[in-house]
Amino acid sequence: MNVEMLKKIEQIQKILIPESEYTISFSRSGGKGGQNVNKVETKTTLRWNLWQSNVLTPEQKELIFMFNPLSNRMDKNGDIILYAQTERSQEQNRQNVIKKLNDLVSQAINPPKERIPTKIPKYSKMKRLEEKRIKSEKKAARQTIRRF
Repeated sequence: MNVEMLKKIEQIQKILIPESEYTISFSRSGGKGGQNVNKVETKTTLRWNLWQSNVLTPEQKELIFMFNPLSNRMDKNGDIILYAQTERSQEQNRQNVIKKLNDLVSQAINPPKERIPTKIPKYSKMKRLEEKRIKSEKKAARQTIRRF
């Protein structure tokens, strides 16, 4: 591995929330499953209190609080509530909701780098203008000549 790859890996922080910090409950789902939906509680609800977390620093908590996809799912007590009900099994939905929480937290802590605008290459401009000219000529050839 070269040095640049190692720097990129170090910059991305992957946060895993321990199971002791969140609670998971199950209820009946409205998703696929036929009669199974009426019998088995497969919908998984995860509750995690951001402000009581011991894994994160105060700065990271503030980043998560400001991150829209998570702040929209937060109640007034600071609990982040996530659901999963796409699968027919409880365990798959449980794994999905835990993965969703960890991914969203990692996304919030590692915001995307801002794009540095670059100049459009001369070749690209010329190619675009040439395509416009060809299209214009094609459309002009379709025009019927009106005589008054």
